[in-house]
Amino acid sequence: MELYILIGALGIVSGFLSGLLGIGGGIVMAPLLLYIPPLLGLEALSMKVVAGLTIVQGLVACVSGGLTHKKFHFLSLKLTLWMGITIFITALAGGYLSGYVSNSILLSVFALLAFTAAFLIFIPTHKDGEAPDINELTFSRARAVAAAGAVGILGGLVGQGGSFILIPLMTSFLHIPTRIAIGSNLAIVFLSSFAAFLGKAATGQIVWSLALPIVVTVIPAGHLGALMSQRVPVRKLRLILAFCIAIAGARVFLSVLSAQ
Repeated sequence: MELYILIGALGIVSGFLSGLLGIGGGIVMAPLLLYIPPLLGLEALSMKVVAGLTIVQGLVACVSGGLTHKKFHFLSLKLTLWMGITIFITALAGGYLSGYVSNSILLSVFALLAFTAAFLIFIPTHKDGEAPDINELTFSRARAVAAAGAVGILGGLVGQGGSFILIPLMTSFLHIPTRIAIGSNLAIVFLSSFAAFLGKAATGQIVWSLALPIVVTVIPAGHLGALMSQRVPVRKLRLILAFCIAIAGARVFLSVLSAQ
């Protein structure tokens, strides 16, 4: 019972951050599930179980937070389709090719990209503002496909989602306003996470009893985080995003060191 309560509490934390920042939440949920239970004297969860629960968390958080951001007109369906479909296809290709390349080198590159993205988020765009008009949004389709394709193929190669890198690329490379980038990223992440969810569910990699407290807590937490996101100034959202992205990069870099 203690484990179920703990998982539910961790779901609240990760779900809130997902809605607030427009990220899948796996960069937060995975380490929490891996390290917090043993610290509290509970049985450690295997990486296989954690991966399955993280996918459930990301999927539910994207739906809950994404619908809330769409309510405030900060979710671009056109941007979502161009980038979401691209990252879905390229992540599948990356996963297929992963057996033919050195994982340690790719992880190092992935970590470097994450640190770079943490700085890119601070590059201002002239379109940014507290209340951007979704109807006036324009972007280069070629750049959108290139950015999503690069993140998708590399993420698929190293087994990392990489969605947290998309927001800095959207704001700096595509010049998308921060609030629209955050809202749209949740929908993009949903498309890329859904395939992984189906694969893990079909092969019995999800412990449904442990997933239940995640679903119950992440839905309201993601909604609350998305509501709070509308109240936080764009400048502070960028700062929090940069911190989370840097933490994600450090986590990937540490996994490289531990593998050596």
